[in-house]
Amino acid sequence: MQQSDNIIQSTDFRSLARTLTRVENDLSGSAQILKSLEHLHTPVIGITGPPGAGKSTLVNQLINKLSANGKRIAILAIDPSSPFNMGSLLGDRIRMIEQFNKPNVYIRSLATRGSLGGLSAKTIEMTDVLKSGGFDYIIIETVGVGQSEVEIAGIADITIVVLVPEAGDEIQSIKSGLMEIADIFVINKADREGADTFTSNIQKLVHQKSTLIPVIKTIAEKSEGISELLEAIKNQPYSENKRKLFLLTEKAWKLIQNKRMGDINKQKLQERIAEASQQTDFNLYQFIEQF
Repeated sequence: MQQSDNIIQSTDFRSLARTLTRVENDLSGSAQILKSLEHLHTPVIGITGPPGAGKSTLVNQLINKLSANGKRIAILAIDPSSPFNMGSLLGDRIRMIEQFNKPNVYIRSLATRGSLGGLSAKTIEMTDVLKSGGFDYIIIETVGVGQSEVEIAGIADITIVVLVPEAGDEIQSIKSGLMEIADIFVINKADREGADTFTSNIQKLVHQKSTLIPVIKTIAEKSEGISELLEAIKNQPYSENKRKLFLLTEKAWKLIQNKRMGDINKQKLQERIAEASQQTDFNLYQFIEQF
């Protein structure tokens, strides 16, 4: 047990990577590692929003600012996995190439493994391991698949929703979905046409809520608005997060769900369905009763 603790607490990124791999793949000793984790409160920043909003560019700029100030940052970049072979591009290796040689920045890729909301139970477990790594901030960048991204609220202390002016036509879906989880709104690519009008509309929606939510305009490619965003992050009362009970419940639900499904192999399930569905009287609901 002591050996596991030492691996987690180590500032050696290679040791940390090995620990994360053990946890991600449920290798021997992973359960003991998780049970031995100390409760350390490292702020977890979730960054979500629709595809093309510039989330990766924004994360890059946040890393540049924070690392320049000597902060230790861990990034968990969630990439979509194929629903057919569960493979993943793990595109952050390309998008964040400038960050890999920084001694105080650790980047880890993680495939969604079929989780529609972009967050698997492994995301929760690996985030908790990173919390024991002595980082100042942990940033989780999600795949950006629309409203199902509300799952990020179950793991992040601060949720940043990144939008672009072109999202103006989807203002109603934003109101019913991402509006409920945002601690900070970022209107990225704010030099585009319609940015001021869209920002004003978001601010009007924000003002209808009991808690005022910051709305920050950025142009991430030019590093504009990043300092204002960092200030908004620092001003978030994450240490007194009123959603703490909700967050813990969401994490517990996801982990229990994962454990109960642990004996279900999706590939074997597909093979059994392939065989059973050949029967003329095949009924999916009768089939699943055996599980």
